[in-house]
Amino acid sequence: MVTRGKDYFCDMAEDVDLLPDEPLETLYERRTFTVNNGQEPVRIDKWVQMHVEGATRNKVQKGIEAGFLTVNGKMVKSNYKIKPGDELILMSLINPEHTVLKKENIPLNIVYEDDALMVLNKPANMVVHPGVGNYSGTLLNGVAYYIDQQYPGIDEDTLPRYGLVHRIDKNTTGLIVLAKTGEAAAHLARQFFNHTVQRKYVALVWGDVPENEGTITGHIARHRQHRKMFDVYPDGDTGKHAITHYRVLERFHYVTLVECILETGRTHQIRVHMKHIGHTLFNDWEYGGDAILKGTIYQKYKQFVQNCFEICSRCALHAQTLGFIHPVTGASLFFEAPLPPDMQQVIEKWRGYVKAISHRDE
Repeated sequence: MVTRGKDYFCDMAEDVDLLPDEPLETLYERRTFTVNNGQEPVRIDKWVQMHVEGATRNKVQKGIEAGFLTVNGKMVKSNYKIKPGDELILMSLINPEHTVLKKENIPLNIVYEDDALMVLNKPANMVVHPGVGNYSGTLLNGVAYYIDQQYPGIDEDTLPRYGLVHRIDKNTTGLIVLAKTGEAAAHLARQFFNHTVQRKYVALVWGDVPENEGTITGHIARHRQHRKMFDVYPDGDTGKHAITHYRVLERFHYVTLVECILETGRTHQIRVHMKHIGHTLFNDWEYGGDAILKGTIYQKYKQFVQNCFEICSRCALHAQTLGFIHPVTGASLFFEAPLPPDMQQVIEKWRGYVKAISHRDE
């Protein structure tokens, strides 16, 4: 059964794609409060209503019931009396748009599903959720239709954003988890906030990465000139702290296959961090990866790269693994999605290219 999981606390009208520092890994905003030392005992639902703009008593109570509010790291009931020093963490859904989501019969690659959640393998060139310029044909349009077949009449009042708690870029393939109840959404969102979700990405990047493994640290924020892009800034007030760990999987002279693990989840994090260290993702047109950045000047090589671009006509990035704690059973779940055909074919072409060079030099 689907239970209510609405954005009970406050309505946020910003378009998620326009938020300057919106994290990649979650569509929830976390707000923290510390109760003042002089605070008299009062019901927590009343206290939140007084301190959060736009909150109503009903929204707060439903949010507490669904687990979107914790006190000192624990779930409480609406009649809990707050005490001085209590630490409150409130999760508020950031709605991409305040429009009715159209339910569309779009094929979904479902890797796993039960009554609480579903794990999907997203194809390339599919936007995760509706936004400016993309009101239909998104993953969420298909999910809305699919869940409606199971629970007729379901809408975003009963399951906001149809259980979407995180996202990946349009041109990134791979695994994404969606909740089917409000309680599951709250539990999964907390795991993303606490960085306990296991995720590994595979990327093909330009250049021969010198170290076999390493860590990239740098604040990420909107690019000052190009608002659809992001950039790395020195530590300070600009942007949000971001950490990416990488490991080399295979070398092809002019490009390298790497595995990336996000310690944080910022928009375009892997793409921005890899470009920052001089290894832009292969065919990432937004960040200049659709040009020949490394290699020879010979026409035969240029044609080879162009053929690779045609095979993988997108940023070569794949969300390969996903691991988390089941919000109901407490069991550890782990999923792995094989490389999509376009990336696999390009990798095989580079392997063949390296082998041909080796034979020529012998």
